[in-house]
Amino acid sequence: MSVSQMNEHAPLAAAAPATAGARALGLIGALASGLLFGVGLLLSGMTDPAKVLGFLDIFGAWDPSLALVMVGGITAARIGVMLIARRGASLSGLPVCLPPKRAIDVRLIVGSALFGAGWGLAGYCPGPAVVSLGFGSSSALALLVGMLVGLWGVPHSRPRR
Repeated sequence: MSVSQMNEHAPLAAAAPATAGARALGLIGALASGLLFGVGLLLSGMTDPAKVLGFLDIFGAWDPSLALVMVGGITAARIGVMLIARRGASLSGLPVCLPPKRAIDVRLIVGSALFGAGWGLAGYCPGPAVVSLGFGSSSALALLVGMLVGLWGVPHSRPRR
Protein backbone atom coordinates (compact mmCIF):
# COMPACT_ATOMS: atom_id res chain seq x y z
CA MET A 1 0.00 0.00 0.00
CA SER A 2 1.43 3.37 -0.97
CA VAL A 3 1.56 6.43 1.29
CA SER A 4 -1.16 8.12 -0.76
CA GLN A 5 -3.38 5.05 -0.46
CA MET A 6 -2.81 5.03 3.31
CA ASN A 7 -3.90 8.65 3.50
CA GLU A 8 -7.04 7.92 1.47
CA HIS A 9 -8.01 5.19 3.93
CA ALA A 10 -6.81 6.98 7.06
CA PRO A 11 -10.28 7.91 8.39
CA LEU A 12 -11.37 4.28 8.12
CA ALA A 13 -8.22 2.95 9.78
CA ALA A 14 -8.32 5.53 12.57
CA ALA A 15 -11.91 4.56 13.46
CA ALA A 16 -10.92 1.00 14.35
CA PRO A 17 -10.72 0.60 18.12
CA ALA A 18 -7.27 -0.26 19.44
CA THR A 19 -6.85 -2.86 22.13
CA ALA A 20 -5.21 -1.96 25.41
CA GLY A 21 -2.32 -4.27 24.54
CA ALA A 22 -1.73 -2.56 21.20
CA ARG A 23 -1.84 0.86 22.85
CA ALA A 24 0.62 -0.25 25.55
CA LEU A 25 2.94 -1.75 22.94
CA GLY A 26 2.73 1.50 20.95
CA LEU A 27 3.65 3.54 24.04
CA ILE A 28 6.57 1.26 24.84
CA GLY A 29 7.76 1.57 21.23
CA ALA A 30 7.45 5.37 21.40
CA LEU A 31 9.42 5.45 24.66
CA ALA A 32 12.14 3.19 23.25
CA SER A 33 12.34 5.31 20.07
CA GLY A 34 12.59 8.52 22.09
CA LEU A 35 15.31 7.10 24.32
CA LEU A 36 17.27 5.85 21.30
CA PHE A 37 16.91 9.27 19.65
CA GLY A 38 18.09 11.05 22.80
CA VAL A 39 21.09 8.75 23.21
CA GLY A 40 21.96 9.30 19.54
CA LEU A 41 21.82 13.07 20.04
CA LEU A 42 24.07 12.81 23.09
CA LEU A 43 26.61 10.52 21.41
CA SER A 44 26.77 12.68 18.27
CA GLY A 45 27.27 15.85 20.32
CA MET A 46 24.15 17.53 18.91
CA THR A 47 23.02 18.64 22.36
CA ASP A 48 25.94 21.09 22.41
CA PRO A 49 24.81 24.42 20.91
CA ALA A 50 28.42 25.21 19.94
CA LYS A 51 28.46 22.11 17.71
CA VAL A 52 25.25 23.20 15.97
CA LEU A 53 26.47 26.78 15.57
CA GLY A 54 29.72 25.40 14.10
CA PHE A 55 27.64 23.70 11.41
CA LEU A 56 25.81 26.93 10.65
CA ASP A 57 29.08 28.91 10.38
CA ILE A 58 29.64 28.09 6.70
CA PHE A 59 32.04 31.02 6.14
CA GLY A 60 34.13 30.35 9.25
CA ALA A 61 35.18 27.19 11.06
CA TRP A 62 32.50 24.99 9.46
CA ASP A 63 31.83 21.66 11.19
CA PRO A 64 30.11 19.21 8.79
CA SER A 65 29.33 16.58 11.45
CA LEU A 66 25.71 17.75 11.82
CA ALA A 67 25.20 17.14 8.09
CA LEU A 68 26.27 13.52 8.60
CA VAL A 69 23.87 13.16 11.55
CA MET A 70 21.08 14.66 9.40
CA VAL A 71 21.77 12.29 6.51
CA GLY A 72 21.68 9.33 8.91
CA GLY A 73 18.42 10.50 10.46
CA ILE A 74 16.76 11.23 7.13
CA THR A 75 17.83 7.83 5.79
CA ALA A 76 16.48 5.98 8.84
CA ALA A 77 13.21 7.94 8.72
CA ARG A 78 12.78 7.29 4.99
CA ILE A 79 13.28 3.56 5.46
CA GLY A 80 10.77 3.58 8.34
CA VAL A 81 8.15 5.46 6.32
CA MET A 82 8.60 3.08 3.38
CA LEU A 83 8.18 0.04 5.66
CA ILE A 84 5.11 1.49 7.35
CA ALA A 85 3.58 2.43 3.99
CA ARG A 86 4.09 -1.14 2.78
CA ARG A 87 2.68 -2.65 6.00
CA GLY A 88 -0.20 -0.23 6.45
CA ALA A 89 0.13 -0.30 10.25
CA SER A 90 2.68 0.07 13.02
CA LEU A 91 4.46 -2.97 14.49
CA SER A 92 1.92 -2.92 17.33
CA GLY A 93 -0.89 -3.16 14.78
CA LEU A 94 -2.13 0.39 15.30
CA PRO A 95 -3.03 2.34 12.16
CA VAL A 96 -0.58 4.98 11.00
CA CYS A 97 -1.82 8.13 9.30
CA LEU A 98 0.95 9.86 7.41
CA PRO A 99 0.38 13.53 6.57
CA PRO A 100 -0.74 14.26 3.04
CA LYS A 101 1.69 16.04 0.78
CA ARG A 102 1.14 19.78 0.79
CA ALA A 103 2.23 22.54 -1.50
CA ILE A 104 4.87 25.05 -0.43
CA ASP A 105 3.02 28.17 0.69
CA VAL A 106 3.75 31.41 2.54
CA ARG A 107 2.96 29.91 5.95
CA LEU A 108 5.46 27.08 5.37
CA ILE A 109 8.17 29.51 4.25
CA VAL A 110 7.59 31.88 7.19
CA GLY A 111 7.49 28.99 9.66
CA SER A 112 10.69 27.54 8.22
CA ALA A 113 12.41 30.92 8.43
CA LEU A 114 11.34 31.35 12.06
CA PHE A 115 12.51 27.84 12.91
CA GLY A 116 15.86 28.46 11.22
CA ALA A 117 16.32 31.81 12.96
CA GLY A 118 15.57 30.27 16.35
CA TRP A 119 17.87 27.35 15.60
CA GLY A 120 20.69 29.69 14.60
CA LEU A 121 20.24 32.02 17.57
CA ALA A 122 19.89 29.31 20.22
CA GLY A 123 21.93 26.48 18.71
CA TYR A 124 19.12 24.05 19.52
CA CYS A 125 16.34 22.44 17.59
CA PRO A 126 13.46 20.85 19.55
CA GLY A 127 14.89 17.34 20.03
CA PRO A 128 18.28 18.36 21.42
CA ALA A 129 16.60 21.07 23.50
CA VAL A 130 14.43 18.46 25.24
CA VAL A 131 17.47 16.24 25.86
CA SER A 132 19.47 19.22 27.20
CA LEU A 133 16.53 20.25 29.39
CA GLY A 134 16.82 16.85 31.04
CA PHE A 135 20.35 17.86 32.06
CA GLY A 136 19.18 21.19 33.52
CA SER A 137 20.12 23.55 30.67
CA SER A 138 18.59 26.98 31.29
CA SER A 139 19.10 28.02 27.65
CA ALA A 140 17.16 24.95 26.51
CA LEU A 141 14.39 25.86 28.97
CA ALA A 142 14.20 29.39 27.51
CA LEU A 143 14.03 27.97 23.99
CA LEU A 144 11.30 25.47 24.87
CA VAL A 145 9.21 28.14 26.60
CA GLY A 146 9.51 30.32 23.49
CA MET A 147 8.66 27.36 21.29
CA LEU A 148 5.55 26.55 23.34
CA VAL A 149 4.43 30.18 23.15
CA GLY A 150 4.90 30.04 19.38
CA LEU A 151 2.98 26.76 19.10
CA TRP A 152 0.15 28.26 21.14
CA GLY A 153 0.15 31.40 19.00
CA VAL A 154 -0.14 29.72 15.59
CA PRO A 155 -3.78 28.61 15.89
CA HIS A 156 -4.66 31.93 17.52
CA SER A 157 -3.06 33.93 14.70
CA ARG A 158 -5.20 32.43 11.94
CA PRO A 159 -8.26 34.33 10.81
CA ARG A 160 -11.49 32.71 11.92
CA ARG A 161 -13.61 31.23 9.15
